[in-house]
Amino acid sequence: MTKPKVLISDKMDPNAARIFEERGCEVDVKPGMTPDELKAVIGEYDGLAIRSATKVTRDILEAATSLKVIGRAGIGVDNVDIPAASSKGVVVMNTPFGNSITTAEHAIALLMALARQIPAADTQTQRGEWPKSAFMGVEVTGKTLGLIGAGNIGSIVASRALGLKMKVVAFDPFLTVERAIELGVEKVDLETLLARADFITLHTPLTDQTRNILSRENLGKTKKGVRIVNCARGGLIDEAALKDLLDSGHVAGAALDVFQTEPAKDSPLFGTPNFICTPHLGASTTEAQVNVALQVAEQMADYLVNGGVTNALNMPSLSAEEAPKLRPYMALAENLGSLVGQLAHGNLDKISIEREGHAAELSGKPITGAVLAGLMREYSDSVNMVNAPFLAKERGIDVREVRHDREGVYHTLVRVTVATEAGDRSVAGTLFGAGAPRLVEIFGVAIEADLKGNMLYIVNEDAPGFIGRIGTLLGQNGINIGTFHLGRRDAGGEAVLLLSVDQPIPDEVVKQACALEGVRMVKPLAF
Repeated sequence: MTKPKVLISDKMDPNAARIFEERGCEVDVKPGMTPDELKAVIGEYDGLAIRSATKVTRDILEAATSLKVIGRAGIGVDNVDIPAASSKGVVVMNTPFGNSITTAEHAIALLMALARQIPAADTQTQRGEWPKSAFMGVEVTGKTLGLIGAGNIGSIVASRALGLKMKVVAFDPFLTVERAIELGVEKVDLETLLARADFITLHTPLTDQTRNILSRENLGKTKKGVRIVNCARGGLIDEAALKDLLDSGHVAGAALDVFQTEPAKDSPLFGTPNFICTPHLGASTTEAQVNVALQVAEQMADYLVNGGVTNALNMPSLSAEEAPKLRPYMALAENLGSLVGQLAHGNLDKISIEREGHAAELSGKPITGAVLAGLMREYSDSVNMVNAPFLAKERGIDVREVRHDREGVYHTLVRVTVATEAGDRSVAGTLFGAGAPRLVEIFGVAIEADLKGNMLYIVNEDAPGFIGRIGTLLGQNGINIGTFHLGRRDAGGEAVLLLSVDQPIPDEVVKQACALEGVRMVKPLAF
């Protein structure tokens, strides 16, 4: 039997190659190749192990005729074209938790450096100036730390901060009161965090929901003298606004390990007083580099030799026997989870996943994983069907699986219900024809719709002429409607409209739709 062949194309701990070999793979280590050099040889390999330097583009993937798996030693996969990999049948894996402690410790290090102005004091002292009276720091003891994101890294930062005798408040849509108590932090909304925090650290991925979470408006709501640390992702902070508030003195200090554009060569923040920066060093410790290298080698070898799937970003954890039966159900479940994630507002404390009819006879774990992946992908771009249950448990979300022996109106049904501050919100779907997923109920309203591509969800008063008005509005803005899906509770009451459209809907068009007579809610969706 021919051994799987793996290429390590970035600098990586040498023990990674040893693990590949011990587990039955051939391995070549060729760091520093140009894209053309990689393209020329990639067709020889079953696996590609990378860090951040190698860019796996669609062009590279087209030449990867034998490639089965890409393993990223680290969490970020911005350098991999995941849709192109998926279309080629290539599994993309990462190691999302191997550098958590290292990143958390870097955030604490920057926090302490801000508190005592260490970089500036060091520079002037080494110039022979002895500027003892020029630097007046602050103690962290007794100060309030505001965590934006209380997942794996955020929870580690919280434990370290509590050890420094700080008070910790946390904003995270997935953090339950019970988990907050377990962590020893106070769960608050974002407005409260901004008003109370003496220090703010960010520990959230960059998504549509978190982009510019510290916008100019939100930065203006912070306590005067706040100090801000970001070791998560660039783009979470409005950097121009941050500079202005540093200059004005409203923000007493800021430390960034990440920037909106990297490598950051000419940031407006450079040279600003009380600003500290490092070149994306959050994961840069010997221990973290070893951990992620060993983990990616173990995961890739297990997949190539045994078919095991761990931390895959574009593939569920499935055996060859289960896959054909479960795949359409998992597509349905992921769409339902994504729909709830896009529509439900506020903190999500509980989620119930019910299966009845034929769905009740199948393994529930992959279906639950698919629901959670769809739900949590709205908040994290690295979530997948394998790690979504772990992330939900980490945040204290109560996940309930219910299997009904009964068979109702549909021969098979999956229902997803989340508990929100506004009450329970439920969606349900079934399979039509040759396993095609179909939505059949949304928030108590019966409606049949495909969930795919770009869509527009509208809640409106059931009155004559509304469909004409929304159709005219979209037509005037050059947006083509693919399908209409209608539902209502009662004649003349609340109605639901789901439109599929050919392109994403601009914010301005959403505002125009909200202004139409009878409209109660408008929300763009994407599947």
